[in-house]
Amino acid sequence: MDYRILLYYHYTTIEDPEAFATEHLQACKDIDLMGRIIVAHEGINGTVSGTVEQTNAYMDMMKNHPLFEGIVFKIDEAEGHAFKRMRVRPRPELVNLGLEEDINPHESTGRYLSPSEFMEEMQREDTVVLDVRNTYEYDVGHFRGAIRPEVENFRDTPAWVRANKEIFEGKRVLTYCTGGIRCEKFSGWLKAEGIGEDVGQLHGGIATYSKDPVAKGQLWDGQMYVFDERITVPINRVEHVVVGKDYYDGTPCERYVKCANPECNKHILASEENEAKHLGGCTLECTKHPRNRYIEKHGLTEEHVAAVIAELEKNQQHI
Repeated sequence: MDYRILLYYHYTTIEDPEAFATEHLQACKDIDLMGRIIVAHEGINGTVSGTVEQTNAYMDMMKNHPLFEGIVFKIDEAEGHAFKRMRVRPRPELVNLGLEEDINPHESTGRYLSPSEFMEEMQREDTVVLDVRNTYEYDVGHFRGAIRPEVENFRDTPAWVRANKEIFEGKRVLTYCTGGIRCEKFSGWLKAEGIGEDVGQLHGGIATYSKDPVAKGQLWDGQMYVFDERITVPINRVEHVVVGKDYYDGTPCERYVKCANPECNKHILASEENEAKHLGGCTLECTKHPRNRYIEKHGLTEEHVAAVIAELEKNQQHI
């Protein structure tokens, strides 16, 4: 494979995120990288793709930058680019937690656990494993027995934890996320809140766990959602268990699409057949949207669209 995908983050102090983002975008374009990078006062978080030579050039540039000493890259081999363009955006936070008081991971964070340590500890009876990703990420894959907070977005997780403190009383709490960045802050917040007897985090995230020669992705069911054109990637290298369920009929499914309504964009798991039956809409209203992307993409005729909608309306009346 001639291409690679780099996943990374680094907490540091960037005095002028806007100026840095502009300069960094040009540096990435000079290397011909594609990807998405977020820059904030507290650091940088990104996923980029390119050839082996391009990604090597980028890693060398970052490792030699005084702000990013010790930066760690997670590397995946790929057949081609995982993005269509290069974006570098300044943001107030690298991860939107929306906390009353910000958490500095350099001052407070959970114990770092290697993949093998995490695998061992999450099987203990006195341990609660907490998934700190978005709901749609959990739905397509997660660690066996992990708790999914009943929230749509990660930023709502703190409120859910506070409302469900009894789950964690007297327990050791383990957190995990895609690459580790959310856990850095969230585990620190758990400690500050006094949640659980002890707080640990999967160092390097799920992406590192999959490649570990001891863990081999074991005790992970499903696939891992990623924020690039791959959408999902396999994790468990010993056995594959499908946990995703088709949005429309509940059958096993690991194919993610976005609702065809450009004003909705809900992430849903759906087979090609079921997506076609609903013209990509997650509701009848979304199917009927005048700018339905599925209809446009597939060049469907007005007669075909009308027939599909009529069938959906007929079925809805019988529910």
